[in-house]
Amino acid sequence: MTAPAAEWSGLTASAVVVGESGVLARGPSGAGKSSLALALIARASEAAIFAALIGDDRVFVRACGGRLLARSVPRFAGLIERRFEGLVVATHEPSAVVRLVVDLAGRGRSPPRMPEDSDKIAELLGVRLPRIALDSGQGSLDHAYAVLESLARLP
Repeated sequence: MTAPAAEWSGLTASAVVVGESGVLARGPSGAGKSSLALALIARASEAAIFAALIGDDRVFVRACGGRLLARSVPRFAGLIERRFEGLVVATHEPSAVVRLVVDLAGRGRSPPRMPEDSDKIAELLGVRLPRIALDSGQGSLDHAYAVLESLARLP
């Protein structure tokens, strides 16, 4: 008898796939999740690396075989909010395996400058993943570079 499929859990987050790696960006409203997603897609494109949106502002995740999968809300697939412009259409994929979690600090809050080892891991639905925390006061292109560097260091 096979185990039942895990249920999808909703998160306030944005997700993109860069190369073959899913990136899940979490943070409060206004922290820059959508801006980071757009900057990651643009920066990866400039570097001739495949990148696409999975979901913006609300994504669903589930654990499967020791990995974390992310997918969009179906009726919003391919739509992302560009601040002061509204919803725009982006290249998108239906799902990805998350390999990195990015936590964006809320306005006026900063992550530790020298994070402890425990700060470098996120656990979602029992799956442990590499994690980076970014200061929402920094620009989205700075964030995109930090994420791309972190992805490059993953095994």
